[in-house]
Amino acid sequence: MPNLSPFFVTGLAVGAIYALSGVGLVVLYRASGVLNFAYGAIGAVGALLAWQLLQYELPETLAWLAGIGLATLLSLGYGRMVAPHLAYRDTVVKAVATLGFALVLLGFSRWYWSDDPRQFAIPTDTIGVSMLGVRVTVTRMIAFSMTLLITIGVALFLTRTRLGLLMRALANNRDLSALLGIQVLQVETWAWFISGVLAGISGLMLSDLVRLDAIVLTFMVIPAMAAAVVGRLRSLWGTMIGGLLIGVLEAVATPFQVISPYRSVAPFVVAIIVILWLQRRRVITFAGGT
Repeated sequence: MPNLSPFFVTGLAVGAIYALSGVGLVVLYRASGVLNFAYGAIGAVGALLAWQLLQYELPETLAWLAGIGLATLLSLGYGRMVAPHLAYRDTVVKAVATLGFALVLLGFSRWYWSDDPRQFAIPTDTIGVSMLGVRVTVTRMIAFSMTLLITIGVALFLTRTRLGLLMRALANNRDLSALLGIQVLQVETWAWFISGVLAGISGLMLSDLVRLDAIVLTFMVIPAMAAAVVGRLRSLWGTMIGGLLIGVLEAVATPFQVISPYRSVAPFVVAIIVILWLQRRRVITFAGGT
């Protein structure tokens, strides 16, 4: 039996970023009804810009902020120029439109930055502590703690602030919210802004923890979506648990040769199990009611 401790630690760090991405997706979906398939591509473009600026020997902090800023601008641009025109279309149509945006960003990234291998490193990668016989880098600890703090912050924001309450009202009924005087476009703009910031942060962290590659980061949206499904696109804490679970399952499958080639299906397995479990609960509840 291989020692799974190092893989477990790695899985927690990567899973934390999956969870953070899922939180960004849930915030946007609850406010606008948009399931953003371009989330990973937005983070990828931001991470590539940060890498490019580092090649120009800009200070690391400025490069990171620029990458997050570009991701935020891309999210805001789509949220203001495209999303409002699809507000009353079916959820599937809105999701497919974001998929088109993702393909545009991916195509641009591949054209401008090509497929050359790149390395994106954060200074905290070289600093670590030993825990239970496993060396844990500060970067991994930052990933986990940052996800926890941001999830708590977003949860408090949605429940304790006026803007957060408006987002929740908008998620329940867009037309009724507009009749009550809520500035729908303004509230949705804030949701796209928050989602863009989280996409930028997620892209930078995954570039360090996994790999700086446009395709890899674009498909980051798959485990993030699965994490959001675990939270039923509503619960931030359920989303966080889902992201951590997916990351750990992917990582601990690595040393097993039989299942290692299939570890990328972990998000689908987790999402399917949760969906079946929720469906079973509904069937039991319905049967009990009859």
